[in-house]
Amino acid sequence: MARLILFNKPYDVLSQFTDERAPVRRATLSQFLQIPGVYPAGRLDKDSEGLLLLTDNGKLQARISSPRFKLPKSYMVQVEGSPSEEDIAPLRRGIALKDGTTKPATVRVVDPPALWERVPPIRHRKSVPDTWLSITIAEGRNRQVRRMTAAIGYPTLRLVRWSIGDWTVDGLAPGEWRETNA
Repeated sequence: MARLILFNKPYDVLSQFTDERAPVRRATLSQFLQIPGVYPAGRLDKDSEGLLLLTDNGKLQARISSPRFKLPKSYMVQVEGSPSEEDIAPLRRGIALKDGTTKPATVRVVDPPALWERVPPIRHRKSVPDTWLSITIAEGRNRQVRRMTAAIGYPTLRLVRWSIGDWTVDGLAPGEWRETNA
């Protein structure tokens, strides 16, 4: 039976088990998970937080990470500024990025979510408001959500992947994990 691990990846941690970059080693998954034979199913940028799935099964890993299977990925995204419905409409239609037009996303403005404190915290500026968006995509290009919000003029301040398919990070503090059914 395939193992499936739900991990709440903290900010500033690489989505890999080793870091060969010199001279300074960066935080990796090995500091949180000592489970032999599991590998990430997809990636989450160093400066992003939230759900990362790990498995010991190659077919499951491909099903989770491949855009071919259109597994929805939902994010809580704090952006700089106050986008209107008109501002976020291009994300719902699909927006042109340098590597092509994205598939339409599900996007809505939401109240600030009850999340853990980020270390280090987001820098707040009194003169610039921020807004939280819920964004769901079914593809996974490099830094896609950040590039999408930047393309409409609202840079991402904080990005937390909340769910992949039916699996969520709910109930897991940063650095915590649990095993679940695949």
